[in-house]
Amino acid sequence: MTTRPMTARPAMLVTGGAKRIGAAIARRFGSAGWHVVIHYGHSRQQALALAEELPSAEIVGCELDDWEAGPAMVADLAARLTDWRVLVNCAGMFDLDTAQSLDPATFEKAMRVNAGTPARLAQAFLAHAQARGGRRVIHVTDQKLLNPNPDFFSYTMSKHALAATIPMLSMARPHRDDRIYGLAPGAILASHDQTEAETEVSHRMNLLQRKTTPEDVASAALFLSQGWVESGETLYVDSGQHLLSQPRDVLFLARQ
Repeated sequence: MTTRPMTARPAMLVTGGAKRIGAAIARRFGSAGWHVVIHYGHSRQQALALAEELPSAEIVGCELDDWEAGPAMVADLAARLTDWRVLVNCAGMFDLDTAQSLDPATFEKAMRVNAGTPARLAQAFLAHAQARGGRRVIHVTDQKLLNPNPDFFSYTMSKHALAATIPMLSMARPHRDDRIYGLAPGAILASHDQTEAETEVSHRMNLLQRKTTPEDVASAALFLSQGWVESGETLYVDSGQHLLSQPRDVLFLARQ
């Protein structure tokens, strides 16, 4: 569904774009003059409301737990977007299991939604999308890549798997002016069963002792879209959290 005219704007797709960090990314690109395609899984009304805020936007629904639905969505968009420059893989699942007790169902879904499907979306995008000046794939990963802990075990493994695709996709990219990037946030918004009050403590557990905002991550994504950084690199946006060694997720450290 198109809610604003696309005109000659460059286009971008953000998965999980109806809520949270994905919505911040959508707003940032929209304000910078892009045509924004907002992917949603089960948040159609939120996606519609967000699209109405932006100068040029549309929404697209797709279940990312389906191996074929995601690549089909990309192929359909590529057939009609004449200058599709950016794919931001932001959607993901964050369910709790631990290094002491892996939950098989959580593991299987996390590996598909957080790693397998984003990789397939990137492959389809690089195979089909047409763009002027090069295409950009931005995988949203996590600062846990460098600062791991035993909590959210399957989630963390899936983000490591997604990060592993970044240099490989970069080496295999069809054109030298394409770029494959990682964007690794720290603790940004209340997650799992956190209260907002708890985030005031846990989200300052970083070197700068400040809360990193969704807008910080969105601005970093827009910067990466310009392609100044070498392909295959990951940008950490976490106020220095990845430089620490935290024995548990900050969600639990703040409760101790």
